[in-house]
Amino acid sequence: MFGYRVPAPDQAMLISGGRRGQGGAPFRVVTGHGKFVLPVFRKVRFLTLAMCEAEVAETCVTRQGIALTVRAVIAFKVGNDTESVVNAGQRFLSDQDQMSVLTGRIFAGHLRSIIGSMTVEEIVTERQKLATEVLETSKTEMAKIGLIVDSLQIQSIDDGETGYIEAMSAPHKAAIQRQAQIAQAKATQASVEAQQEAARNQAEYSRQTAVVQAEYNAEVDRAQAHAAQAGPLAQAHAQQEVLAAQTELAERAARLRQQELVAEVVKPAEAEAERIRLLALAEAERMKIQAEAAASHDRVALDRMLIDQLPQIVKEASAGLANANVNVLNGTDGLGEIAAGLVGQGLTILDSVRRNLGTPDGQDTGADKNGGSGTANGHSGRVEIE
Repeated sequence: MFGYRVPAPDQAMLISGGRRGQGGAPFRVVTGHGKFVLPVFRKVRFLTLAMCEAEVAETCVTRQGIALTVRAVIAFKVGNDTESVVNAGQRFLSDQDQMSVLTGRIFAGHLRSIIGSMTVEEIVTERQKLATEVLETSKTEMAKIGLIVDSLQIQSIDDGETGYIEAMSAPHKAAIQRQAQIAQAKATQASVEAQQEAARNQAEYSRQTAVVQAEYNAEVDRAQAHAAQAGPLAQAHAQQEVLAAQTELAERAARLRQQELVAEVVKPAEAEAERIRLLALAEAERMKIQAEAAASHDRVALDRMLIDQLPQIVKEASAGLANANVNVLNGTDGLGEIAAGLVGQGLTILDSVRRNLGTPDGQDTGADKNGGSGTANGHSGRVEIE
């Protein structure tokens, strides 16, 4: 729209003409939004709010009287508040580059003042303290011109050709060099130890690899040998099984043949031997029976003969009494006893003959056990032969 003006985000729009600004300023300050400005009657100018930079290279004398060249960089800008914008606008609006020049001069003065109260050792070792003190002493003066400092960095401190700083740093350099040498020696030692450890690890790895390779090769050789022997072993095992089967078959055939021989030869032979034995026993028994029968028949025949001859024996015995003087004391009884005695003597003779012919003892023949004494006891009669 014609007459409507908008400042950039890093700018402050200053409108002059018309009524005055805040605090009696000759212009009004607009930031962050637009404003309708009447042409011809109003005039618009812009003041930068961006960060600016100023460099300082100042020769300063320390409290020890040693000249030092100090280089520093100051980062600053116009403050965001209206008062700072008004102050900076009134001083730098027509030539905004003067802000860096004026800022450098201000800080150069403060650097000379502060460094003059410090020693070289303090300046070198406490740069941050130096920067802080410069900022603190320049803050009020910078605020008056509408500027604020964001940072101050001491870039370098140089003593020229005096060599003070270098001499001051010599012990530290020596210590640092010693530390560096020690560190280097330790690093070298660590490197050597690491190399030795790596070599040992490599050797151990090589040994383990060789062992594993040897074991693998041995395993492969065993597998190949086992595979090479598998066929002959299987064949030998099969032959062994065949031989075992044939042996078992032969043993079965032998047992069968043995059973056949027993059935065909031994059993018939045993049966024949048993038959012969039984026949022999039967024959012996028959012969014994025949012998016994013959002996019995002979005894019977002898007994019969003796019995048949008994009357003759008695007759012969009685004939011996024909011329004997016999006195019969008890009459007819005595005569009967005599007869009985004669018969008893005959039977005694018969029994003696039997014994002599083998007749068993104790066999009753009917003869008198008293020996046929010719005297019959138990009767009252008595016969006396003279």
